[in-house]
Amino acid sequence: MTTEKTERPHILVTGATGYIGGRLIPNLLALGYRVRCLVRDPERLQGRPWQSRVEIVAGDVLQPETLVPALQGTTAAYYLIHSLAGGDDFHERDITAATNFAAAAEKAGVQRIIYLGGLAESSPNLSEHLRSRQQSGDALRTSRVPVTEFRAGVIVGSGSLSFEMIRYLTERVPVMICPRWVYTRTQPIGIREVLEYLAAALEAPESTGKIIEIGGAEVVTYGEMMLLYAEVRGLKRWMIQVPVLTPRLSSYWVNLVTPIPAAIARPLIEGLRNENVVHDDSARTLFPDIQPVGYRVAVERALARLDAGNLESVWSDALSTSQGDVPPVTLTVHEGMVLERRQRVVTASPAALYKVFTGIGGKRGWFAFNWAWEIRGLMDKLIGGVGLRRGRRDPDDLRVGEALDFWRVEEVEPNHLLRLRAEMKVPGKAWLQFQATPREDGQTLLSQTAFFAPKGLFGWVYWYALYPFHGFIFSGLIDQIVERAATLEHN
Repeated sequence: MTTEKTERPHILVTGATGYIGGRLIPNLLALGYRVRCLVRDPERLQGRPWQSRVEIVAGDVLQPETLVPALQGTTAAYYLIHSLAGGDDFHERDITAATNFAAAAEKAGVQRIIYLGGLAESSPNLSEHLRSRQQSGDALRTSRVPVTEFRAGVIVGSGSLSFEMIRYLTERVPVMICPRWVYTRTQPIGIREVLEYLAAALEAPESTGKIIEIGGAEVVTYGEMMLLYAEVRGLKRWMIQVPVLTPRLSSYWVNLVTPIPAAIARPLIEGLRNENVVHDDSARTLFPDIQPVGYRVAVERALARLDAGNLESVWSDALSTSQGDVPPVTLTVHEGMVLERRQRVVTASPAALYKVFTGIGGKRGWFAFNWAWEIRGLMDKLIGGVGLRRGRRDPDDLRVGEALDFWRVEEVEPNHLLRLRAEMKVPGKAWLQFQATPREDGQTLLSQTAFFAPKGLFGWVYWYALYPFHGFIFSGLIDQIVERAATLEHN
């Protein structure tokens, strides 16, 4: 006798290119759900490790005609969209988008909508950003499809916009001028618990139609968040209170010292005057197995993502490159880490490129401007570092965990990838990665990426002081790899 295997429901996730959606999808896949992603530009999902396991459909919540086909056949839909980066009229677009989505979900026969909104008490003083998040929930409830709305304040995780603002301010500013909003109370929650709540809602029918406030294990002020972050990072920070610093002025300051544009920082900062504290503990009753942690633990978990073993999964978004136009050099800041990537499209095979870039260091040297690498090694030695003289065990073979000059081999994937972790003395953590990826046109994409996670203001100063020298040292290195790989294949 045979038994039929029951397929898990089909789930739609909007906001798949965003912070929450991009991390929720692999969780849903791990639980066995079939996932469909609604995105305006499917190319933006290129390179995601889960890309081949999901169904991707093009659609836009501001174009209602694209939504019903995307929703057709799905049991539940996650609404993880907001228009904060879209300009001053983001509030109107948020309401329009949510209304469109609710109507399309009802027409397509969707059974549930799960939405992540903002935590704050409704009041006349509510910021436009938080009011927009809550009114988006109201707009989703205009249809007959029941809505589960989670409301969260600061989400602690590498990549969360509100947490990144706290991170950059604390890392880069030793003495902080503090307006009144730093003394506003909030209940930050770790990203891990947010994802657990969102996924668990699918298996908790009693959560249907409810507004559920979620927060971490403790209530702190924004100032305490920055000081606790500094303590975890081993940084000394001081705060000076000032009586007046408007959200507009604060947003300009944030724009100056962080990668967050003033247009996005301003509505965020305006929202900081509103307390984000859980008053309804229904989350504990509905989801007793989820145990939120305190702020310190959440920060430690977020920072642990900078550790060696998690680098690939954390930076997979930034590492991915579409198979279209390939910029030769890009410099970005992603989740607190600086990425400096150089790329070449070449005719050499991945195997030839791999053989060349795994042969660097030791007696062969660093191919281009070897004198500069020698000077860096000598400087490291003078300040008590390992220097450049450790060489390598074998001129051609590399193993994970062994030394290569002042690097440590962290990952090796034959004919594809080499990642080195810096062991010279630097104010932060650094990696250098080489990757050879075959293209559909028969050529190979060679990527050479330097990663740096600065520690404190000195870490940022160190990186940007060296950046001009990278222009010829790293460019010379990748050009030599390409040239030697071509020579190798022609011999």
